[in-house]
Amino acid sequence: MDWMTMSLEARNLAYNNVAHAGPEFAAAKRESWAAASKALREQRPQHLDLPYAPRERTRWDLFPAADPEAPCFVHIHGGYWQRGSREAFACLAEGALAHGWSAALPGYTLAPEASLTQITDELRTAFDWLGANGAAHGIEGPVIVTGWSAGGHLSAFILDHRKVAAGLAISGVFELAPLRDSPHVNDQVKLTEVEIETLSPMRRPGVNKPLSIAYGTAELPAMIASSRDYHACRAQAHLPGDLIPVIKANHFTVLDELRDPDGGLTRSVLRMAEYKTR
Repeated sequence: MDWMTMSLEARNLAYNNVAHAGPEFAAAKRESWAAASKALREQRPQHLDLPYAPRERTRWDLFPAADPEAPCFVHIHGGYWQRGSREAFACLAEGALAHGWSAALPGYTLAPEASLTQITDELRTAFDWLGANGAAHGIEGPVIVTGWSAGGHLSAFILDHRKVAAGLAISGVFELAPLRDSPHVNDQVKLTEVEIETLSPMRRPGVNKPLSIAYGTAELPAMIASSRDYHACRAQAHLPGDLIPVIKANHFTVLDELRDPDGGLTRSVLRMAEYKTR
């Protein structure tokens, strides 16, 4: 996409997933996730709201399996780093839990209260905590990290953590520079040039662990290009991981394939269990 010839309005809409899918549709989808997540947390309340750092949102929700050595599905929520919560996305663990896995969801401080640098630092602290304390809560197996939207970016970023065996990044933005010109994102996130350079997965050193990259074929062209370009970048460096187009899915319905125990994205996560932490 030729950003130099695009109007500011066109640049803003290029990454506006809510406008593309429809605000009412997006709101209804989020409400359905929140309701299902509330039910799951009420059913399994034993290991919720565990602090890994002192801020309000720096907490884990853990759902340990019967077998402590079972793989652990970790999901990082989306919302362009300024919305969403671990509590509202707990339902995305349903697919993995149905296969006898553990599951875990970290929270993080949202923009503008936290910069993207602070958010990524918090996630590193969160995974340090999981490595040190997971066993005490019945989680000792290999960690497969997934993330959607902003969480897709964060799952790619955290792939190099020693606790992470493999990952699945769903509908993420992996080159941050275009978001400078998206007011609905950057009015709150306030990306700096240093953050664009150091926190864009496209610009960071490649990590030799499996990272599958998924997107919906009915998403915005810029979102599709972000996933395809990042996969091509990793493939050129001979780094492992599949490119997974989810047919006819938009930015929100793509997650149906992760909640469903038989969904394509769930199956992709299950295949990653053979990889062990270093």
